[in-house]
Amino acid sequence: MGNDITPPRAGPAFTNLDLDGAGRQLGFVSIPHSPDDDAWGVIRVPIAIVGGGDGPTVVLEGGNHGDEYEGPIVIAELIRELDPASVKGRLILMPANNAPALAAGRRTSPLDGLNFNRVFPGDPLGTITRQIAAFVNDEVFPRADAFIDLHSGGSSLRVLPSAIVEPSDDPALRRRNVEAALAFGAPTTVVIDNLGDPRTATAAACRAGLVTMGTELAGGGGVSPEALGIARRGVRNVLIHLGLLEGQPAGEPERAAGQETALLELPGPKAHVFAASEGVFEPFHELGRPVAAGEPAGQVHAPLDPSLTPDVLYYQASGIVFGLRRPGKVRPGNCCAVVAAPKDLSD
Repeated sequence: MGNDITPPRAGPAFTNLDLDGAGRQLGFVSIPHSPDDDAWGVIRVPIAIVGGGDGPTVVLEGGNHGDEYEGPIVIAELIRELDPASVKGRLILMPANNAPALAAGRRTSPLDGLNFNRVFPGDPLGTITRQIAAFVNDEVFPRADAFIDLHSGGSSLRVLPSAIVEPSDDPALRRRNVEAALAFGAPTTVVIDNLGDPRTATAAACRAGLVTMGTELAGGGGVSPEALGIARRGVRNVLIHLGLLEGQPAGEPERAAGQETALLELPGPKAHVFAASEGVFEPFHELGRPVAAGEPAGQVHAPLDPSLTPDVLYYQASGIVFGLRRPGKVRPGNCCAVVAAPKDLSD
């Protein structure tokens, strides 16, 4: 069970659970925190163990960003509803890993301003966000065989509800990642490397040798009933695929409009349309619309200076519109649109 990686680094985080135990355990990872109003307090990150019999260990993460809600809802439901006797292995369920950000409804932590998904492998003696990441990296991942990371678009982005493939340089692991993402059964399946950033939870899980997949479920800072349904069905599908639950996977939803292949990818930096000026972004297309490189994607208006002609933005890649900026207000460097292109399945 688990994978051989660097031994845990010493730090003050502790948990009231037996991480190697069985049955149904609910508790917290506690990070000592001593702010102005609490001399000996802790930041509590919820964690649960369900199962414990023979079989693989799978980690489910939600709340990686604090403004993405479908994952925390679905994982909390599994904690309450799953019969431990039905689990052929063990689930480690973490519905709100970025607990301070989730409490504040923010993408990043209000305690240190950090993005939990850009600090791995973390630091057991660092700020709160880095300590939580270090606990996941050092204590949770070595006990696991697979990692499911449930994201949504968050407050700044609307996306097509999708299963996400984490790329890997290991061909065998890459194939297993693709198989897990396709088993999820989302309308869209996309390979995303986060612009090559190695500091994400999924990149760290792959480095630890875990079968890894994620999601992007709607977004916009709210809760989508459609995305919740996709997540509830998809998580069970993957757990069946990985051998933890018995039964038949639920049927795959219809493929997204304009998607002709089973697998898409974000084609590097060209997938992203970035604002070059400050103002209000007007998209020209909705999600799922087929688009071509060089086609206008939208324009940025300058309502405080009506003499200025809107700044037109253009797609740099062909494919379908995968993501769109949610708040109209933008500044230079904001991502306004994202294009997913067909993936070469011969790879």
